Amino acid sequence: MGVSEQGAGQRQERFDRGMEMLTRVDGEGGRRVVDALADINPELAHQVVAWGFGDIYSRPELAPRDRQLVTLGMLTALGGCEPQLEVHINASLNVGLTPTEITEALLHAAAYCGFPKALNATFVAKKVFGERGLLPVTAG
Repeated sequence: MGVSEQGAGQRQERFDRGMEMLTRVDGEGGRRVVDALADINPELAHQVVAWGFGDIYSRPELAPRDRQLVTLGMLTALGGCEPQLEVHINASLNVGLTPTEITEALLHAAAYCGFPKALNATFVAKKVFGERGLLPVTAG
């Protein structure tokens, strides 16, 4: 096997591992993101899958539910990431977080990144919970 063939094989292996993880965690939402990039920036789609999910997300040092909590906090703190929050709130539910745990994480984020960003994230969560038939969420 030549160097370029070996590199191509590793590239495909990373992509395949990433697609398996993406599908397991994000389900259809993740696939839609990758498909939406195919005609405009297929390399970005490849890197989201191969690097983001094949190399990073699939590492065993953090459980998927913990990775999602970190992701929710980061996307909330960044602000302006509502489409990505929608995907990752769904993913959080897919990996076992409850609506109450998600809303608690978003409440916790308010102390670090402010109420406007936490409110925006919470309204995205409300939309996702409604679409999945998970409202009302009670906290106390």
